[in-house]
Amino acid sequence: MGSIFPASAFPPLALGFFGLGTGYLIYGPQELAGWPKRDASVNRSMGVWGIWMPGFCQFLTGLILFVGLTWLPVFTGTSALYMAALAFSAYGIHWFAIGWNRYQGNDPRANAGMSVAFMVISALGATVFFTGGDWPVGVLFLGLFGVYLTEFLATVRVPFGERGLGFFHTVTGLWLMYLTFAVTVNFSIGYSWPT
Repeated sequence: MGSIFPASAFPPLALGFFGLGTGYLIYGPQELAGWPKRDASVNRSMGVWGIWMPGFCQFLTGLILFVGLTWLPVFTGTSALYMAALAFSAYGIHWFAIGWNRYQGNDPRANAGMSVAFMVISALGATVFFTGGDWPVGVLFLGLFGVYLTEFLATVRVPFGERGLGFFHTVTGLWLMYLTFAVTVNFSIGYSWPT
């Protein structure tokens, strides 16, 4: 039985890409270059940004994708959207925790185990998207794998871990801005940029 709603060619991918990219471009420079210098007020500010941009934007995107793939099947055409729904939902929820912990100044050592789980989901995403021929999103998941590998190293206090994390946050954040731009111009004005 089909959906009572018409099929949509417009999954909210740009919202998820933009939210995560913004979060990475906020966190990355602080980790890479130490700017702004960390203190309680900077932690609170970064925590709020972490909750609302990468957290809420990705969670909302994942929720819409899951509902549009399952309860009201309006997104058709690619099974890779299931992986996108899983990733956006999981990454969004985890950013709620990251942002809240940063806001509160909580101990980041618990991030070590989280990093392992998110390396797994990043490797899964890279596998799905490269196998499906969607190399731009596959590259994104390689960047995400780098984020969580260096998050693990930073958490266990390897000397270059935090700078490595800042590097991967910044580079992956810039790639997410490209994906945001490409998806938007493709959907809205009919371009065919690689996405």
